[in-house]
Amino acid sequence: MSKGSRYILFLALLTLVLVLVNLFFGSVRIPARETLSILLGHEASKASWAFIIWQSRVPQAIVALLTGAALSVSGLMLQTAFNNPLAGPDILGINAGAGLGVAIVLLTFGGVIPAGSFLVSGTLAIMGAAFVGAIAVTALILLFSTLTSSRVMLLIIGIMISYIVSSLISLLNFFSTAEGVHSYIMWGMGNFSSVSVERLPLFVIATLIGLAIAFCLVKPLNALLLGTHYAESLGINVRRTRLLLLLSTGLLASIATAYCGPISFIGLAVPHIARMLLGTNNHRPLMPVTLLCGSCIALLCNLICTLPGGGRMLPLNAITPIIGAPVVIFVILKMRRS
Repeated sequence: MSKGSRYILFLALLTLVLVLVNLFFGSVRIPARETLSILLGHEASKASWAFIIWQSRVPQAIVALLTGAALSVSGLMLQTAFNNPLAGPDILGINAGAGLGVAIVLLTFGGVIPAGSFLVSGTLAIMGAAFVGAIAVTALILLFSTLTSSRVMLLIIGIMISYIVSSLISLLNFFSTAEGVHSYIMWGMGNFSSVSVERLPLFVIATLIGLAIAFCLVKPLNALLLGTHYAESLGINVRRTRLLLLLSTGLLASIATAYCGPISFIGLAVPHIARMLLGTNNHRPLMPVTLLCGSCIALLCNLICTLPGGGRMLPLNAITPIIGAPVVIFVILKMRRS
């Protein structure tokens, strides 16, 4: 068994364990025996316990698993496409673009988008706006990548775009109502608990489509590691690859951001953790290991968020930088030494 296969098997088992731990532990204490009985389909001693497990913990675990995978895989693809180890949905402003779309919907239109004679509201409106915002910023970054070959310059451009988008969001907040600002602030803290059972199928299907496109790009991404001209000499359609990468990254980042808020550091840090484990840039083992690492870290963060107890949860974006920032600092120091 190869090194990559061993890590995939280990991380798959760890993911399963973390999913189970997320089901058995939460902000409300439920006896383990009762939790197991409810999961096996038996009647609960308290109706509220069954509601918490099936309507909160199960969807929350699924959302954390898929969101961690989505953000990590999108970060890996961006780092390869831009040949920049500091590229990621949050650093390059893609999350901010999705956030701007959501801000326009929540702060300007009150959560409702007029579409001809129809009104698009709720999760669909937020998801659509986030997707458009994420795609727009990703396309802008790809455009600038054709104008400059400097990784540092491209990173600075991404950060500047993020600042501009943040300024626009601040202006929208200033002119919005108190209810709109409160809704946006709560969304911006990040959490895995906002996806209800009714909303879950759309979230799962959209995320799986984005991940499937990403896995279809493994071979082109490996070719891009050696440069655009080399990839073209191997018969890779670079333009189509970039288009599919744009679609997959925009879909994954926007879905995760729309449902869970602008989650920081997972998309940036997790690909580096996977590379350190494998010691390779080959996307064939790197892609699944990155996916599983992202799921594990997201599930761990979700578990930490429930530590206060008493029905309270910590904001997700108060936890992810604690795990992600040290990894980014290590990567920057490693780049400086090399």
